Amino acid sequence: MLEIAIRKRVTLIEEIFHEGGKPAAWPLRRGAILCVIRNPFAGRYVEDIAGFMDDLTPLGIAMARSLLKALGGDPAAVQGYGKGAIIGSAGELEHGALWHVPGGYAMREILGEAKAIVPSAKKVVGPGARLDVPVTHINASYVRSHFDAMEVGISDAPRADELLLALVMTTGSRIHARVGGLKASEIKGEDGLR
Repeated sequence: MLEIAIRKRVTLIEEIFHEGGKPAAWPLRRGAILCVIRNPFAGRYVEDIAGFMDDLTPLGIAMARSLLKALGGDPAAVQGYGKGAIIGSAGELEHGALWHVPGGYAMREILGEAKAIVPSAKKVVGPGARLDVPVTHINASYVRSHFDAMEVGISDAPRADELLLALVMTTGSRIHARVGGLKASEIKGEDGLR
């Protein structure tokens, strides 16, 4: 078991009232929680890294709980989610892939009945880099109104030997969504897609 050494954590909440049209009855809320940790594999190649996913699981659950609380605490209010990782320059893309299971399953556990795969993005860069974390509906990935992204980043992270781990949740569709496709009200909930 490897130690999770946290340097900092940031929570961001956006409230979007309109995108040029009439203000929505309720603003869309998008939230992100970012956690900067030491990358235990930075600067060297390690063949067997998969066990670190188990080490990250408690952090994923704590982050998901904290983000849900920042969005008001009601799991039923969350309609979209996504995750991502920014890997410092002494790491490799596969180190960010370690966040797939602990980040995604943490949100599914906290939100209860979420069925859709949690979309993800990752990249290896230096401090101050930004990442567009993709978002889809929590129960059906094909709900077009919920295709979204939230840009995240921290000015001094990740340092070369760090990972910046991100979770994103939203409370609804894009403001003024009107490009057709499967609607949230039409979800069958059979496979996480439709």
